[in-house]
Order: sequence, then C-alpha cells, then structure tokens
Amino acid sequence: MNPRLLLAATLLLPALAPARTLGELEFSPCTLTAESGLPPVEAWCSQLEVPEDRSAPDGRRISLALAWIGPAAGASEPDPVFLLAGGPGQSARDSYPSTAGAFSEILKQRNVILLDQRGTGGSNALQCESDEQDWDQLDPTPEYLADFTLQCLKKLSSHADVRHYTTTDAVADLEAVRQALGAETINLVGVSYGTRVAQQYTGSHPERVRSVVLDGVVPNTLVLGQEHAANLEDSLAAQFLRCQQDPGCSTALGDPRQHLQTLKAELQAQPRPVRYRDATTGQVHEGRFSWPMLSALLRMYAYQPAVASTLPLLLHELAQGQTDAAMAQAKMLLGSLGGSMAHGMGLSVSCSEDADELRVDPDDAGSVLGTEFIEYSQAQCAVWPRGTRPDDFRQPLSTDTPVLLLSGELDPVTPARYGEQVLEGLDHGVHLVLRGQGHNVIGAGCMPRLMAQFIESADAKSLETECLDRLSPTPPFSGYHGWEP
Repeated sequence: MNPRLLLAATLLLPALAPARTLGELEFSPCTLTAESGLPPVEAWCSQLEVPEDRSAPDGRRISLALAWIGPAAGASEPDPVFLLAGGPGQSARDSYPSTAGAFSEILKQRNVILLDQRGTGGSNALQCESDEQDWDQLDPTPEYLADFTLQCLKKLSSHADVRHYTTTDAVADLEAVRQALGAETINLVGVSYGTRVAQQYTGSHPERVRSVVLDGVVPNTLVLGQEHAANLEDSLAAQFLRCQQDPGCSTALGDPRQHLQTLKAELQAQPRPVRYRDATTGQVHEGRFSWPMLSALLRMYAYQPAVASTLPLLLHELAQGQTDAAMAQAKMLLGSLGGSMAHGMGLSVSCSEDADELRVDPDDAGSVLGTEFIEYSQAQCAVWPRGTRPDDFRQPLSTDTPVLLLSGELDPVTPARYGEQVLEGLDHGVHLVLRGQGHNVIGAGCMPRLMAQFIESADAKSLETECLDRLSPTPPFSGYHGWEP
C-alpha cells in the first residue's frame, strides 16, 4: 500500500471510530493537543447544553465541552475523576496534555473527565484580545486597562452575559454533568484556582464527592490576588538565598537581589531598546524591554523551580547589558500565556468574588509586582459586570470527605500555609509539602502513584509517602553550563 495512503488512513481511524455512550451523553473520538509541542492525547468528546442563567431557564443556553479518557484495560470503577483546571481561565481539555502523566496510574482503574469550565476552551470562551499595541511594549495604565476591558466586554456581549461565569455557576455545571454521566459519586482533582471550585462543590454537594485532591490550595477565605505580590517576594527571596549560599553561583553571578534592584530602577526610568530573534519564528525584531516585562518573567519563572534556578543567571546577563535572550523569552512566554487563558472568564470570577475585598497594601510598593496588580484589577472590575457571591462563599471547607492537599515548598502563588489553613476543617485530610517544588505538583516524583493510591483507597492517612523524600531543589545555575558539580 502507498505509504502516504497508509498514513492518511491511520490519521482517519479516530474520526471513523463509532461513538460511545457514558450515562446520557454520546461521545465521539477526538484528539487533545497542546501548543507546547507535547504529545497529543486521544480522547472522546461530547457537549452538554445548560442554561447560561439558571434563574431564566428559557433564556440563552450554552454548550459545555467535555472530554472522556477511559482506563487502559477498558474496565473502570463507577466513580470518575474530574480534573478542575486553574487560572481562573484555563481549559481543562487544553491543559490536560501537559499533566497527562500524572493520571497514568489513575487511568488503570477510572475514567478521567475533563470539563471546560464555562467561559473557557470549548465552553463559550470569554477570550479577550487586544487590537492595539502589545502590552509587553508598554507600561499599561489603569485607564488603558479599563478601556481595553470595555472593548472586550462589548465583543463578548454578543454571545455571553458575563455575570453568569462565576465559580458558583461552574459548580452548578459540574453537578449537571455528574447527573448526565449517571455517576453517583465523583472524585475531584483541583489545580490552583480549580481547588476553589473543588471546595465549593464539596461544600454544596458533600454526598456526591468520594475524594478530593487539592494541588496548590486556594482557601475559601482567601481574597484571590490580594497576596500575590507578597507571595512572589517570599518565593524569589528563597531562590536568591540559595544562590547567595552557593559559592559557584554567588562567585560567578553576584548578588541577584542587587542586580534586580538596579535593573528595576533603570527600566522604570527608561526601557531598553533591543534587537532580538523571535524564539518561535526565528525572525529578527526590534523592541523595548521594560520593567513590566521583567516583572512578568520573574513571576512566570518562579512557578517552576527548575526554571527559577536560572533567575540569577538571567539577572546577571541583564546587568551586563545582554537583553536579547530575555526579550525573546518574554515575548514567547507572554504570548503563550495570553493564548492559554480566557481573560474575560477570569474577570467574571475575580470581579464577582474578590474585587470588592481587594485592598492596595502599601507594603507591596517596593515588590516585583508592586501595588499595580491590585490597581489594575480594581480598574478592570470597575467596568466589568458582576455576578453574585453566595453569603457562605468564604466559609472554610469543613467536611469528613477524604482530602489530599498538596503544596510546593517554593510555590510563588499558593504557599504551603494555605494548605495548612484548609487542613484545619478536614476530619480526614493530609497535607503534603513537596520539597524543592513550585506550583502544580501532581506530576512530581512519585506523586502520580500516591495520588492514584489515595483515590483508590479514599484514605489519605494510610499513604506511605517516603518516596517524596527523594525530591530536592534544583541547584542554582552558575552559568549556561548549569550548576557546579
């Protein structure tokens, strides 16, 4: 047979496969892909139509996008595992390929269900895109952001009432999907903001939840965004201290904190002109490297300690006047982040649930994020229509449902103390802090096996976690060769 025809036939096989049914829903073959070049994941996809506004059931309806990944052997336990994505604004289906390895053991026994939260991915996404100059080329003012937000709202209003894209709406959607699948109970794996959804659902439907995994815990009591600046400072301080205590790093690269302070003063006064090669297209461009770009780089690098270990090297190179590599990285990472987050959905969540409690903290003024994060959020939420927040929304989770809480020791956004706060209300909870790890740790070391064992037994306290002791921080780089031996 002609090799090209054989390849074409192979690619068509998933599309020609018969549909499958789970509960009341019919699923068709689909492929989940990631922009990062990770291997695609074969799945089965479906949709469930629900009211946009449940107080007006005869009004506009929206479709929720679902993906189903079944056990390798075909047999499964009756209670599926739901992945609840972070953000707010991430699509569960789009983010799954990057974390698929964490579910390999779970898939030996159970179905994994990926529900794109309303406003994300294939569920009537509230995606905002700027028609003006890229934000990474300027220092946006609150007034600019308010105008951008109004433009976004105008575009989205043709197909969405943004007041109805909150966590509470997502909890109702999750319950509707559970009923449609015919599952008496479900298991929840929430990541970052997804831990808020998991806690709110468990509090509303405790009899329907068999087990919960919270990775990067967001307590119900937390005003999301209020402590972002302080948490990032703590994480960066820990990374910089490791360089200062490492002779190879400190001798070769100097004091990263001092470099940062010098660069901040310079870039706030005048962005650097730079000629750089685009990391995606290879084309040469000219631009300006500004303080907001460096701030964004520091925050994104801090999420993953393996990358954060290169921060002293990044700051050293910038201090030496070498800007092209940092500019290329900033362009690539900022572009990737913008495409993976539904900004409008994030506004619907934060403006409805947190904005009225956000307060500018003068202590943040000298930090990497400064007070601007709060000021920008307030400016956008001042013009964004808000949904309702239930009176008991801030009530700490109190449940006898088995819960496994996971934190990274160096997490720059959901530090381990958040997990300790939530643990206080759990009769059958265990909190694991993974040494040297950052944000989103379900795939680290032996964690996939431990997570599968927990979901199998629904008993966090019986886990033997000694295998996590093998995890350790990535040594700080002392040059492009890596760290000293």
